[in-house]
Parts: sequence; C-alpha cells; structure tokens
Amino acid sequence: MRRYKNFAPKFNGRYLTSNVNITVDRYGQQVSVPVGRRKVTALGVLFNFTGNDKNTTVQKVADMVQEKWFADAIEDEPDFFLLAGHMPVAKDNWPVVFNAIRKVHALTPIIILGGHTHIRDCLQLDGRSMSLESGRYMETIGWLTAKLDHEKTKNSNVTFTRRYLDPNRVTYEYHAGKKSYRFNTQSGLSITGGLKALAKAFKLDTAFGTAPHDFTLSRAPYPSENSQLSLFIKKAVPAALAINNTRASIPNYIIANSGSQRFDIYAGAFTKNDQLTSSPFTDAFLYIPSIPLSLAKQVLTSLNGAGLSQRRDLVDLKARESHLYGIGDVRKRYLEWLEEMDKRHGLERRAAANLTLGYVTNDACPGVGDDTLHAPLPYYSTPDYIASNPPNVSDNTPIDLVFVDFIESNVISILNKAQKTKVYATTDVQPYSSVLTSQALGIYAQKAWN
Repeated sequence: MRRYKNFAPKFNGRYLTSNVNITVDRYGQQVSVPVGRRKVTALGVLFNFTGNDKNTTVQKVADMVQEKWFADAIEDEPDFFLLAGHMPVAKDNWPVVFNAIRKVHALTPIIILGGHTHIRDCLQLDGRSMSLESGRYMETIGWLTAKLDHEKTKNSNVTFTRRYLDPNRVTYEYHAGKKSYRFNTQSGLSITGGLKALAKAFKLDTAFGTAPHDFTLSRAPYPSENSQLSLFIKKAVPAALAINNTRASIPNYIIANSGSQRFDIYAGAFTKNDQLTSSPFTDAFLYIPSIPLSLAKQVLTSLNGAGLSQRRDLVDLKARESHLYGIGDVRKRYLEWLEEMDKRHGLERRAAANLTLGYVTNDACPGVGDDTLHAPLPYYSTPDYIASNPPNVSDNTPIDLVFVDFIESNVISILNKAQKTKVYATTDVQPYSSVLTSQALGIYAQKAWN
C-alpha cells in the first residue's frame, strides 16, 4: 500500500506493471486499483503467491495472460520484451508468459529476469531469449547483455552473455575500468554517508557480545557446535524464553522452523545488525500445557515428514511443500542447489586450496557464468523444523509444548492426528513469552558472550 500511495506517484507512470491488485478506501468505499493496465514493453510478474495480505490479490499467471490488458500490452512489437519479477526462471510459470508473447511475436527478443529461489540460474527458452536469475540478497550482481539484431538478421539467434558478479569493491573497480582513487562519486559517498547515519540512528552497531567462532546454517552438521541452527534452538531460545517467565521451572520442548534463520554468524563482535541479518523474523512463541513428552516429540517428527510410508503421506508431503512454496518459503530449493554444488566437485576443489569458498554455478546457458572462480561451500542437510534438547524427564511426563506462531495450525493438526484422548483447538494455545524469535540471539549473546 505504501508503494501505491508514496512510490508510484513520484514516477509518473514510469514503473513496472504487475499482476497484483490493491484495494483502497476512498471516502468510505472500497475501490479496486489494478496496478498494471497500461501498454508497455516491460512486464512484472509475481509467482502464484498465496501468502498475500488483506486487501490484496495475486492473480494466477495463467489467468493474467488471458486478460485484455495483457493482450493490449503485447500487441505492438517492441525492440525486445523485458519480463522481470519475483519468480524463478526454472520450474515455475515464466514459460506461460513467454508462450503467450511468442504466439503474437514469434521472433521478438525476450529477456527474463527472475528471482525468488535465491540461486544463480540461467536458461534459454529459445534462441532469441534468455532467462537469468541472480542469487539471493546482495550476494550476486547479475549481468546480462544481448546483441540485438537488425531486421535483415531477424531469423537468426540472438547473442546473449551473462555473468554472476561477486559484490565487492574490487569486482566493481575491475569492471568499471577505474582505479580505486577514481571510483568514488559524490552521489555514492552521499549514499554511504546516509546509510551510516541510518545505522547510527537505529543503533545497529550496538554489540551484544563476541561470538567465539563461526556458526553456519549449512556448512556445519546439525546438530553440532558450529551449527547456527543448534545455537539458535538449543542454546539461545531456551535461555531467552526462561527470562522473567513464570513457567520457566516447568519442563518444556521448543519447536521452530529452521527457515526463520537466514544467515551465518561469524566470529567476533555480534551486533544488532548481525542479529537482524541472521534472525530477522518477529515470530512469537506460543505453548500448549500438559503435553506428554513422547507426544511432543511426535510433533517434530511429523513436521519434518519423517517415517513416510503410505501413499497418502506422500501426497500430504507434496501438498505441504507446495503450500510452503506458495507462501514464499523457498528454503528447500535453495538448499538443494547448495547440495548439488557441493556434490559436483566440492571436495576436490576445496582440497586444492587455491580457490576461495563461494558459489560455483552449473546453469543451462553456454559459457562460464561465474565472474570469479570459487571452490564450493561445504554443505550439510538440515531439517525444516528444529527443536530444543528434550527435558530430562520420562516420556509420559506432561510438559509445555512451545512453538512459534508460524506453525500453530500445523501443531494442532498433528496433535489431533497423533492421539484421540483430546481434541485440541486454538483455545488451548497460550502466549509463552514476550520474547520474539528475532530477539533470542541477542539476549543469549549478552548473557553468554561477555
């Protein structure tokens, strides 16, 4: 809504359209405001997202290409079509948009810039198109070029190139062809100053403690001393939730989704900025009292899909994975990419010890994509859901089953499937602590790393 009210008006119509519709209040009336009803050569498309907020709708991609506005937008032939959006270039719906355009313009170059699954990926749907996805966050800068042809060479393939650039000053200076002392601009220095002022205003450099060593998400086994997930759920969360909690003396078992943890923690000062980077989500902790420990353990097992043997279970697992993807959880695809990278030639490249660790891309486009050669990161698989160490009590002892609010409905459903003594509902769920997931690491660091 902020983008509709504050961002779009500043650009006088010069912004990317989308398949998102917003409902706004105008003098007490709810009015539908389509974002993208204009004739353009660039189209923005969101994947079939199901976790959208109230007053917004996300139209299915297959339905979007049937719209009259879409037909109007692609009616005239541009020099090329640019399709950009939060949708992966493979295993999703870009081909739906691509094919709809190809029905009208068989030879017009099409460039697709995708995202969402956090991987470096590239493919060509035909000889006159290229689809590029450039990793996650600011870990990669994607670079794509196209040698657009003249009318007389329109039937030949278009020459595309692509590069995945590591985001650092050395990379930028090299490709800009500028020496270090000539690289800064007044605009850039101004932006840097503004960011530093913003960090100071929000006290992002506040130190909670000093991390004794690296804690990584997938470069160390889970559970282990070097695992960030182990640090979070087995040390930080139990310690943080015990503070000023009247139920601290009652044995508990705490469950969270591992996807809530987003980045590694490195040895040295652990600041407020590091806390926000590694654990940004503000999920609350809930609990259900008097759950036998054995039943609480079953909840974790079921959440992770362990013990699947029946066809029905497999259907449920696929439905769960589809649901998670629909609400924006792409962790599974990203981790599969890391695992494949490590298996391909991780050990031998790391053993050579002549390359730094990083991404080693193996996409479907010709040529080398990585701008800087690396040895692949070590990879260890991790579960979707993680838990604290079980309390030292017998399996039939009643405990507090504590979990993040993100999985409340899943927990209730599993409890009702796993036993018939009681039918659990949301009325059985209570707040456990005022501490949020994003605060746990900082609280622990203050206590244990000083």
